[in-house]
Amino acid sequence: MPRATNNAAARQRRKKILKAAKGYRLSKSRLYATAKDQVEKSGQYAYRDRRTKKRNFRQLWIARINAACRLNGISYSIFMNKLKQAGVDLNRKSLAFLAMSNPSEFEQLVKQVAV
Repeated sequence: MPRATNNAAARQRRKKILKAAKGYRLSKSRLYATAKDQVEKSGQYAYRDRRTKKRNFRQLWIARINAACRLNGISYSIFMNKLKQAGVDLNRKSLAFLAMSNPSEFEQLVKQVAV
């Protein structure tokens, strides 16, 4: 009896990998073996960078809040400490947005907290 192969499933598997590799350069988008390796590696990068993105955004928000605080004559760490003591429950994302979009309101918040 001849060996039975499931060609339809094998082709589907390969097409799925090659579709995921669209846009990659040279053989990484055309040859199955190299595409498979690159798709796997790309998944590892994506997993790692989803976590790195959170760090990067937090760093950006802190830099923006610090810049706005320094314009109002207070350091970031003192400002955050006074916010916590005053019981103001604003996260860094919203504080950074406030500092960029409404500097006058941010200034009022600094004055309210610094008193």
